[in-house]
Amino acid sequence: MKAHISIFLLLMISGCSAQPVTNVDENKRSLKADRKSIIDKPIWLHGSPDCDNNKEPVHDAYMHSEKTIIIRQNKCITFEAPFIYVLVGDQKILVLDTGAINDKLESSLDKEIEMLLGKEQFSSREILVVHSHGHSDHYQGDYTFEKHSNVKLIKPSAVEVHKFFGFSDWPLGLATIELGGRLLTVIPTPGHQEEGITIYDHETKWLFTGDTLYPGLIYVKDWESYRESIDKLATFAKNNEVKAIMGSHIEMKNRPASYYPVGTTYQPNEAKLDLSVESLQMLNDRLQETDRPTELIFDDFIIQPLGRIQKILSNIVRWFTQ
Repeated sequence: MKAHISIFLLLMISGCSAQPVTNVDENKRSLKADRKSIIDKPIWLHGSPDCDNNKEPVHDAYMHSEKTIIIRQNKCITFEAPFIYVLVGDQKILVLDTGAINDKLESSLDKEIEMLLGKEQFSSREILVVHSHGHSDHYQGDYTFEKHSNVKLIKPSAVEVHKFFGFSDWPLGLATIELGGRLLTVIPTPGHQEEGITIYDHETKWLFTGDTLYPGLIYVKDWESYRESIDKLATFAKNNEVKAIMGSHIEMKNRPASYYPVGTTYQPNEAKLDLSVESLQMLNDRLQETDRPTELIFDDFIIQPLGRIQKILSNIVRWFTQ
């Protein structure tokens, strides 16, 4: 029920906007079109023109290494097709987001991860399940982990996030997660959603940004918080090596400033998943020049501030789901 409410209101949100639009100057909005992806997977499963007869698996998994796994959910089952990240340490395993599927499917998320890691590794280490933020397409798979005694599941609410990570003056400060030989830094990044976080993996040098930054149409609920969060990430990237920005969706096409509309279930010409750190710096430069909520169109993503009615609808979703 919660997921259906969220999807209905999301579709309403996507259809109404009254913000000024800025098509960022070409020399300030684009990077080299032939930029090589950081991951060795040229094509993700991207839906079908006939989803009723789609036979593709529920999860499309890519093992970047034995310790770093990326999973995308089937676009014919959920048009959101969110990405889920699994980071393995010597003592703990982090699962970042659990996706948008809450049906009792044979190939549930916990079983998929267990198959990829092996039963012994899956059951012998503590599994920490956290979320980039509290939108329902990022926690619908939580139920699959609740039966496992070795799982610590952090609910995607502001109260639980602040409590678990020890944030006493949100959104100031940083937190860390030690997986055992693999350190993660947790960065508060509200703006898209109040409890949003970004995670930096010191092993891969990746920033996992959730819906704060990804190749798609990015809704911004709180403009000033978003500006501050992007500035914080840009500063972090200047002080730490960042090899890639890894978000939660692909909505952009593989041509500049073009995206698939909300609800699309077939995306044959998608952009790459990863964004470069230069994209982050470019966005920050523009945001710091833009005090007023404004739609900003870049080649690799589009920033869309919510209007007053959209914020009310977003708060209704939040009331039902948190």
